[in-house]
Amino acid sequence: MCHQTDARPPLAPVSGGGVDAVDVSLTAADGAHPAGYLARATDPGGPGIVIIPDVRGLHPFYLELARQFAGAGVHALALDLYSRTAGPGRRGDAFDWMPHVTATTQATIAADVRAAAGLLKSAEGGSAARVFTLGFCFGGRASFLQAVEGGEFSGVIGFYGPPGGPNRAGLPEPIQLAGAFGCPVLGLFGGADDGIPRDMVAGFEAALTAACVQHELVTYPGAPHSFFDRTASDHAAAAADAWRRVLEFVGRPITA
Repeated sequence: MCHQTDARPPLAPVSGGGVDAVDVSLTAADGAHPAGYLARATDPGGPGIVIIPDVRGLHPFYLELARQFAGAGVHALALDLYSRTAGPGRRGDAFDWMPHVTATTQATIAADVRAAAGLLKSAEGGSAARVFTLGFCFGGRASFLQAVEGGEFSGVIGFYGPPGGPNRAGLPEPIQLAGAFGCPVLGLFGGADDGIPRDMVAGFEAALTAACVQHELVTYPGAPHSFFDRTASDHAAAAADAWRRVLEFVGRPITA
């Protein structure tokens, strides 16, 4: 599991904008209707972000994160990748997510993310002028992989998304596909994350550099997997820096 059940995202360093949040049903190119949670910022235009959750699916962590992005001026849509197999609707902590993880594919995830991006670009979704993806752990790997999806995105962001090694959903290794990336990459990792060793991050960096892909990979010394959590007070400084980097990456830098 990525985060504990009581985990919640750290508070965004900028906020105060109005937030209009609602459950949505999307239409993917293959005819499926993935569910999501849309939080629109006050002003139309500007950046939009598709949030790809960890293995738990559309947990309250990601609903709140979407609202925080909207409060910071970024239209956000948190995807429910499991609505294809589990149906839409909220799920409790007892939800058995593993069968739904293994049922996802690169193709279905990409179709759902593209549908979410289309909504963000529409007037209903906030008329986002540019769209990014952001994922965590399993979703972080999926987010990195959206960089190969035809240049639709202005950038991809992964929090502790393994760029190499096996994956429970059988997703490709981002390291192996770096040469096909078509947008900038921001990767945020914990230095004490045993599941993503330093040499794996270094290999990803080397692959992106060789492919001339604009990127920034940041490793926070001593930070564990899932450090981006306001209940993890020992790593508040890393979380705050990660927020700053994400907002700068999508074009909403923190101003004094």
